[in-house]
Formats: sequence, structure tokens, C-alpha cells
Amino acid sequence: MTYRFREYIEEHQLATADNRILLTVSGGVDSMVMMHLFVEAGYNVGVAHCNFQLRGTEAEEDEVLVAKQAATLGIPCYNRRFDTKGEMAITGESVQIAARRLRYGWFAELCLDEGYDTIAVAHHADDSIETFFINLLRGTGLKGLTGISMTNGRIIRPLLFATRHEINDYAKAHKIPFREDSSNRSTKYLRNKIRLGIVPRLREIVPSFTQTMGSNIDRLTDAQNFINHAIGKIAAEAVEHYGGEDIIDPSKIDRGFPLGFVIYELLSQNYGFKGDVVDNLCEALRVGATGKRFYSRDRVAYIDRGRIIISHIATDDECEVEVDLAKSKIYCGNSVLYIERTDIDNIGSLFQPDNVALLDADTLTEPLTLRRWREGDRFTPLGMTGEKKVSDFLIDAKMSMAEKGRQFVLCSGDKIVWLVGQRIDERHKITSSTENVIRIAKEII
Repeated sequence: MTYRFREYIEEHQLATADNRILLTVSGGVDSMVMMHLFVEAGYNVGVAHCNFQLRGTEAEEDEVLVAKQAATLGIPCYNRRFDTKGEMAITGESVQIAARRLRYGWFAELCLDEGYDTIAVAHHADDSIETFFINLLRGTGLKGLTGISMTNGRIIRPLLFATRHEINDYAKAHKIPFREDSSNRSTKYLRNKIRLGIVPRLREIVPSFTQTMGSNIDRLTDAQNFINHAIGKIAAEAVEHYGGEDIIDPSKIDRGFPLGFVIYELLSQNYGFKGDVVDNLCEALRVGATGKRFYSRDRVAYIDRGRIIISHIATDDECEVEVDLAKSKIYCGNSVLYIERTDIDNIGSLFQPDNVALLDADTLTEPLTLRRWREGDRFTPLGMTGEKKVSDFLIDAKMSMAEKGRQFVLCSGDKIVWLVGQRIDERHKITSSTENVIRIAKEII
């Protein structure tokens, strides 16, 4: 394993003997093995550990283990405790996004202050495969199917050659201490559902599943690199920048190219538009529709005289889109809502987490609309008898200004049926007379 580790780093020029490498070590088996391998291979390293103060005693014990093991190996160890919940309240970010921003911001500071050249992260082959399936399910296109890259700026991932099984075996053989994060066993998150549910079944069918998927991802990466080069040349010809807007002129795209695919690559790579959204935009372009707006997280696009106009979303834009309940998913800001029509007999429990809405389908008037909440909005929160202002509900929920700005509502006509991710309207709940159910789940990654 040590030989393969050193060979992988040298083959892909991830680091040299002269580099100072900052190892991001959580205390889990992957990062603890990575620390051991770097020391065994003779590299000049230091350790950075983040305590996000979200898991109580578990996090404290992680911190102690990492510091103790770094001391045993004779390498410097840096620790930072973050007020993650406080940051989430200020920014409105999810815990994953807030934690990522905090840790990588601190890693960059450490590199500057302590003279590290490279940041090593302990993602391995199975992590890359799980990312493939996450992106496959989310419809991110070919780029999302290339897994996790070996490098990203100064970040390197030197364990992508190894499987989770190999890493665990190495830890046992070398008696490397590590801790198990209890959240890794929870099926609340999409990654864990894939890791614990889908991948083991595929491995039963194809014993060489990990190796086969690794080869597939390598080939897809080569294909995407080729596409990126071609799209860069097309963009130089077909995209203009004027008055803060970007304008894609399809007439300047070679007719021999698949137009929808090229537009998807232009919109997803440069502006963050999702697959289904681009499909709908391309259909509007095909039929010559104008006026309809299409959204990514921070951009809006529309058709004007056969051209695609893209600009930043204005602060007063409600991001309103029509919801087709015949489809299985829609985009809500930077999240995904999964929609399912079902019979009441298929509902095992009426008690659902906040990210899931169970609605009586026969009380809804289609089409539904999804938009940001606005001042004056009212609904009757589940369990209450009278209406309540959405603004008051959000205040009571102690939401930050940033969180409020990202809050969406699902409407039937001019009535709110779900304050997305918070509470459904009492008038659309499932009752003893309900026969048909709409189940909508907001994805938690």
C-alpha cells in the first residue's frame, strides 16, 4: 500500500519531496491512514483538524485522537473549533455548505501562515463512485459522472487509487487508531443511502464493481476533458457579453453539433443550470416561446428573438416556476424536490421530517407554482386553526435574514400549501377521507 501510495503521487505529480503538505485529518479511518502513509513515505507534512462542535462528546474525542496520533508520529498539528451553527444562522447555509466553507477557508489561512504548498484530502475510490451516483440521480450530465478529481487548485486527493476495503485492511494491519462518525450510519443523507443501500447490492451482482466503475470514470473523465476543450472554442464564437448579460446565439453553433447538448454544456459549465431546466429551456427555444424564465442558483435565463439571455438573479426576483406534478423532480433554489403520487395505503406514517410534505392530492389545484415567499404571504401551519403570516412564522423559527431570503413556498392557485422544508398548510394535510397523496421530499445531501 505504501509503494502504491508513493507511486500514485509521483505518477500524477501530486506532490514532490520539497513540498510541505497539509493533511486534513478528521479522525476517521480514511484520513488517519492517509496521515500514516504520508509519514511512512517520508513527506514533509502537518495535520489540520476541524471541530465543528456539532456532535458533542464525539467531536471532542475525535480532536483528542488526532492530536495524540500526530504527536506520536512527530508532526505538527493544528486544530480549529468552529461555531458552525452560528455561521449557519448568519448565512442561511446548510450544515454541509457552511462546514465546507469554514474548513477550506481555514486551510487556506494555514497554508499562507505556515508555508504549506498543498492540501491533501482523504477521498478514496468508493467516495468517487458514490459521487458518480449522486450526480447521475441529480441529472448533472457527463461532467458529474467523472467522480472526484485528483486535484483542484492546491488540493490533492492521493487516496483515489484505494478502495474503502483496502484502507480498512491497512488500518487493521498497522494498528492505526481511528474513530467512526455515527452520522455515517444515518440514511438521512443521499450519499449514505447510496453507500449503504445501492452500492452493496451492485457489488453482489458485480464483484469487481469498484474496479469496473473506476475504469468507467477514467474514460468519462477523458471524454469530458475533450468536451471542455471543444465547448471553450464554441463559446468564443457563440457567446457575447453585453451590459452585464451573456447572450448565447444558437445560429453561431455548427449545425453538425447536437444543439441541445452544446447548450447544456454551455449553461451547466458556466452558469450552474441543471439538466431538466436546460431541457425545458431548449424546448422553449425549439418552439419559439418567449417570456418564460429559467433559473439556476444565481442566474436566470430567458429566450429573446431566438437567443438565450443570461443574467444574475435580481434581489426582487421571486424565481417563480410552474410545477408539473407529472414529473419526478423540480429545482428549488439550489435544492431538488422529489415528487411522488401515491395511494394513501402506501403511506406508512403521517409523521414525517420537515423536509417531507404529505399532501392530500384532491385538495390541490394544478398547476402548482414554486416561488420565494413575499411579504404579506399567509398560510395556516399544520396543527393550527388560524392563518399566520409567513414572516411571523420565520421569525418564530429564528431564521436568519439569509435563510429567509432563500425560503420558498409551494402554492396551489394563490394559496400556500407548503412552506418548503418547514410546515405544510393545515388545509392540505392527509385526513381519514384522503385517498390520493402527493409526497414531496426536499433533498438533503
